[in-house]
Amino acid sequence: MPKNHLKRISVPRTWLIERKRNTWITRPNCGAHSLSQGTSVNTLLKEMLEFAKTSRDVKNIVYKKTVLVDGKKIDDFRFNVGLMDVIEFPDIKESYRIIINKQNKLVAIKNTHSEKPCKIVGKKKIGKLFQLNLFDGKNILTDNNDYKVNDTIVITLPDNKIKSHLPFKTDMLGYLTGGNHVGEVGNIEHIDRENVRLKTENETFETKKEYVFVIGKDKPAINLT
Repeated sequence: MPKNHLKRISVPRTWLIERKRNTWITRPNCGAHSLSQGTSVNTLLKEMLEFAKTSRDVKNIVYKKTVLVDGKKIDDFRFNVGLMDVIEFPDIKESYRIIINKQNKLVAIKNTHSEKPCKIVGKKKIGKLFQLNLFDGKNILTDNNDYKVNDTIVITLPDNKIKSHLPFKTDMLGYLTGGNHVGEVGNIEHIDRENVRLKTENETFETKKEYVFVIGKDKPAINLT
């Protein structure tokens, strides 16, 4: 079997698929998302959204350039889509966002926002500007030095302009993208070198800093259900 496929039985548990339907499943192209936080457009359209029955159907859809990811047309059925990506279908006027739910599954939910929150995972100075390296592979140049690693910026699509800044600090809302509390949203109470303490409606707990994605102040910047 060509390298463009994976055995269903070995794909990450985050993929919401029927594992015994067939032996193989489409491997997403290398991209910004890891296998655990991303999948192919083929899998998305066939098994998550059920917009198509076969890979041929998906190819017909994407080759007509009627699928937008983060506001840009794609024509590759192996295109890697993942956490926080916005997938639009202008012909039927529907939009979805990929999130990870409390069952640790990647799901596509109806999207009502035209913006995308992006976690800053790196930053460097280039001349008089600062380059922000975002979790989804995007890079943005800015003259504002207020943005820090682990902060979140909310960008407009498809032009990738910064709309707002959500700093990684106490009293902000954190969305968990991994760990035992994956998919939950809690108020950040304390931050140290490695861990973050969050409080939800039901409990207070600590988790690794890398799992926390700042999602808002008093309420999430996007819908998560």
